[in-house]
Amino acid sequence: MKVILFGATGMVGQAALGECLRDDGVESVLSIARSSTGKVHPKLRELIRKDLFDVGVPEAELRGYDACFFCLGVSSAGMSEADYTRLTHDLTLAWARVLARVNPRMAFLYVSGAGTGGRSMWAQVKGRTETELLGLFPAAYMVRLAMLRPVHGEVSRTRWTRIAYAVFGPVAPVIQALAPSMVITTEELGRAMIRAARERPPTHLLEMSDLHTLGRQGGR
Repeated sequence: MKVILFGATGMVGQAALGECLRDDGVESVLSIARSSTGKVHPKLRELIRKDLFDVGVPEAELRGYDACFFCLGVSSAGMSEADYTRLTHDLTLAWARVLARVNPRMAFLYVSGAGTGGRSMWAQVKGRTETELLGLFPAAYMVRLAMLRPVHGEVSRTRWTRIAYAVFGPVAPVIQALAPSMVITTEELGRAMIRAARERPPTHLLEMSDLHTLGRQGGR
């Protein structure tokens, strides 16, 4: 399986990249990002785009991939709806439309969030994004992530998220023990995404319970 990965330098992207590099069934990974991951690996190739809204990549660079893991995301805190929509909906759909044209049969996994489709601004924006992606790809999967527990040194690039993990990280295993349905490890998440892309389950909205099942059964 060949994978295109967006957001490889974020915590979720690091989780997906790490498992892809460890999985013998993943042949290659193309990381499309604003900056390098800093990793050197025979499977990994990087395409640096300082402006991610510039989707004018030669189609030959993108053709032949089996899956896309779209792990880009921003917090809606302090953002206007217009700005959040631009970075969440517009950016995602710009790349999705290109990839749907070049690789219409690929699996497209979009990292969304638990509670998507609710009344809050972010939930509405992500809900619209999900709906349009499901209309673009027959094999589109919405990864409705809640709390993520890093187990391989994954670190967020967002300062407030790093602070939150510094505070709550030590008790994350306790939270996971008390509320296992709300927490997933980075390793389980990466495995779940790979397995969903490979096996294409009938459920296209992957809630936390689905991710746990896929992650447990998706060992290398």
